[in-house]
Amino acid sequence: MSQNDVLAGLIEATLKELGEDPGRDGLQRTPERVASALRFLTGGYDQDPHEILNNALFDVDYDEMVLVKDIEFYSLCEHHMIPFFGRVHVAYIPAGKVVGLSKIPRLVEMFSRRLQVQERLSTEIAQTLEEVLSPRGVGVVIESIHLCMKMRGVQQQNAFAVTSSLRGSFQKDPKTRSEFMELIRHRKDSFA
Repeated sequence: MSQNDVLAGLIEATLKELGEDPGRDGLQRTPERVASALRFLTGGYDQDPHEILNNALFDVDYDEMVLVKDIEFYSLCEHHMIPFFGRVHVAYIPAGKVVGLSKIPRLVEMFSRRLQVQERLSTEIAQTLEEVLSPRGVGVVIESIHLCMKMRGVQQQNAFAVTSSLRGSFQKDPKTRSEFMELIRHRKDSFA
C-alpha cells in the first residue's frame, strides 16, 4: 500500500467521523485529492536546503547588500494545518560568496512546504544562508496572514503577523538594519 493510499484512507475515515458519506457524488475522489494536495504542500521534507543552494554559489568581490523581496509563500500552520501565506524579504551582505538569486525563493518555498510556524520559518531561512554563505550578515522578514486567526479562534479579519531573523551585521549594526527595513518598505510600482 502506497503512502498516498494510507493517507487517503485516513482522510476517508476523517470524512466519516465528521458525519459525511465519502461515497456520495461530490466526495468520491476527495480522499485521494486531499492526500495528493497534502503531499504537495509538505514536499519540502523531501528536499535538502544545502543542495538547493550549493549548486549556485559564486565567488565575487562584492560587499554590499543583496536583497530579494516580496517572495510569495504558502504554508500550513503546524498547530491546525490551516494555511498561512504572505511575503518574505531576504537580504545578506556577502563575504566573498553569493548565491544565484533564484535560489533564495526556492529556499523559501522548500521551508514553507513543511508544517510550520512563522517564527521558525524566519529562522530556518536565515540560518541556512548563514551556514552556506558565511556572509557578514543575514536579514529575513516575513509578513503573513494566518487563516487560523481569521477562520477560527479570535477571528480577526485584518490582523497579520510580522517576524524577523536578523544575524551578523543586520543584528549588530543599526545602519544596516535600518537600510534593510527601509528597502523592504518600498513596494514595486513600475515593474511589469
